[in-house]
Amino acid sequence: MAKAFASQGDMEEKKISFTQVGEGLYAFTAEGDPNTGVIIGDDSVMIVEAQATPRLARKVIECVRSVTDKPISHLVLTHYHAVRVLGASAYGAREVIMTDTTRAQVVERGQEDWDSEFGRFPRLFQGHEEIPGLTWPTTTFNDKMTVYLGSRKVEIMHLGRAHTAGDAVIYVPDQNVMFTGDIVEYHSACYCGDGHLADWPATLDAIRAYDLDAIAPGRGDALVGREMVNAALDNTADFVTSTFKPALKVAARGGTLKETWDAIRAECDPKFADYAIYEHCLPFNVGRAYDEARGIDTPRIWTAERDQQMWNDLQGD
Repeated sequence: MAKAFASQGDMEEKKISFTQVGEGLYAFTAEGDPNTGVIIGDDSVMIVEAQATPRLARKVIECVRSVTDKPISHLVLTHYHAVRVLGASAYGAREVIMTDTTRAQVVERGQEDWDSEFGRFPRLFQGHEEIPGLTWPTTTFNDKMTVYLGSRKVEIMHLGRAHTAGDAVIYVPDQNVMFTGDIVEYHSACYCGDGHLADWPATLDAIRAYDLDAIAPGRGDALVGREMVNAALDNTADFVTSTFKPALKVAARGGTLKETWDAIRAECDPKFADYAIYEHCLPFNVGRAYDEARGIDTPRIWTAERDQQMWNDLQGD
């Protein structure tokens, strides 16, 4: 039987967890599905990551309502990927925040990414008919901005390129907790298809410099305690490096995409094959690593057609 492409064969509902990562701070997680963060201020709530659809966003809202009745005033989107942003309308937030670079990526490739991810994640896009369109920010920033939820200070920053060129992290100083989006994963494969693999480790080092007490990662369980935080940072760096180094070696000798696939599998399978969405991510990771190793700095835009062609090439069809 042929392998299903990406997550087309993954239709099983995931168990939701809603974990406190600090006072008034929560991580909504679901067994490797995209996570959402919750920051409760004096008078209102900030959400980090919207989920793929309004239907999924309402599951987050249900969890929020189990701990507070304060209105949701702010939504921060760490990057442009459809599974992160297209549920935004459900929250009714007056402020939708992303980096300048992320907004530019919505302009450049937002619709193509939506079309591509729709084909990769059929389960996550159940109820897609409610999505009103692409998600646009009300506010953008370059390197850093500060939001006050009453007396609670929230710092939203771009620390460097990693999962995408425009990644944002959200830091809550009073609890020394950070919401990292997909820059950091825990027992879940990193999706590198739109990433900057050479830059990613330095961005992880910038996060590590905060000596955090907890992280809500992009996928996987919440990371509470410095031991878990540092283990996840180490593991994410290992994943990215183990993906990129084989590609560099293959590209240096003029090798092919299929040879890169074989080399990356040989390096990564023994360490990461049991990680959530590993097989899903692998073709995209190989494609991007091969491009970057050959000097292509800006990730090529994934489309539904390019997805299928790449998959056929790697399967020898």
